[in-house]
Amino acid sequence: MGPHPAVAAIRLAVRRVLHDILNTLPTSGERPDRLAERLPSPLGSTLLAPPESPLVLVACSGGADSMALASALAFEAPRLGLRAGGITVDHGLQPGSDLRAEEVALRMRGLGLDPVESVSVDVGRVSETAAHGASYTGGGGRRVGPEAAARDARYAALDAALDRHGAAAVLLGHTRDDQAETVLLGLARGSGIRSLSGMAAVSGAGGRYRRPFLHLDRQTARKACMVQSLPVWDDPHNTDPAYTRSRLRHEGLPALEKALGKGVVEALARTAQLSRDDADALDSWASQAEASVRDAAGLLECAKLYALPPAVRRRILRRAAIEAGAPAGSLFARHIEEVDRLITGWRGQGAINLPGRVVAQRQGGRLVIRQG
Repeated sequence: MGPHPAVAAIRLAVRRVLHDILNTLPTSGERPDRLAERLPSPLGSTLLAPPESPLVLVACSGGADSMALASALAFEAPRLGLRAGGITVDHGLQPGSDLRAEEVALRMRGLGLDPVESVSVDVGRVSETAAHGASYTGGGGRRVGPEAAARDARYAALDAALDRHGAAAVLLGHTRDDQAETVLLGLARGSGIRSLSGMAAVSGAGGRYRRPFLHLDRQTARKACMVQSLPVWDDPHNTDPAYTRSRLRHEGLPALEKALGKGVVEALARTAQLSRDDADALDSWASQAEASVRDAAGLLECAKLYALPPAVRRRILRRAAIEAGAPAGSLFARHIEEVDRLITGWRGQGAINLPGRVVAQRQGGRLVIRQG
């Protein structure tokens, strides 16, 4: 008798991602999965990958999504000749969070993951209560909300752990439900098609972050934990109405499903993939077009920019602003629209101030974007 359908689903999702990781590894010598096929595995024994095998980590908060992911990685990785480890991040935002992180680390070790780490981070809170307009210092020194600041700190810790252990990738437990929420948040910001594309299945430098569960719903992960008797921790922040995503999860999405019927989450996740395909194509077009709109000195020519489709032109402007030093996370659509008006609505207006002390101005038919 095979595993429960929920367990089979999470294992299949992880197996596919691990195969993708194997295909990106250097090809010197025999592939770890080929070697694993020839290793003896006596009935009832714990299957272990050779110590020199590539390492894949899982980021685990102790919630149902990440515990299901950790269990699937622990099962699948050694069967493909890979080592499996885990990391849990203590954000220090709740009393007893350090003890809870150590408990999560203990659960991961119980699954057979090794190495396992519990890492504490400083989210950088500068005021007391998130519900009353708290401001945090996020990546790049910018002021952000508590959710963004925690995310910045968490990814910095995961990057450090990945580099410290020389891991091939880190698996993240985002589900289809998380993807739907991300699309709605992007829609509310009005930040363009890239925001509607949600989370990528593969992201980060060199594809270091992988999200196997983007096509699985949250209930499948929770069911997989239940049938495997895996203890899970439900973060109270996930139900705290002080947080935007929490309100969206417990009020916004249910209201949409009540008004529009079931299938909203699936439709939003599908929209994310279609939007990502379109955004990737436009990014590629902009990359190819950029060289044609620069003069011999490397300055952007306004007349040539004007001739491009707006979506392509604005991508070139955004990239130029980031290259000049504007933090990508602080550069919004309204900033790019102001710079774009130097090309499409030129009336002799002055320089445009951008985040990161970057200035954009039109001079002699050229667009100059530089540090102010």
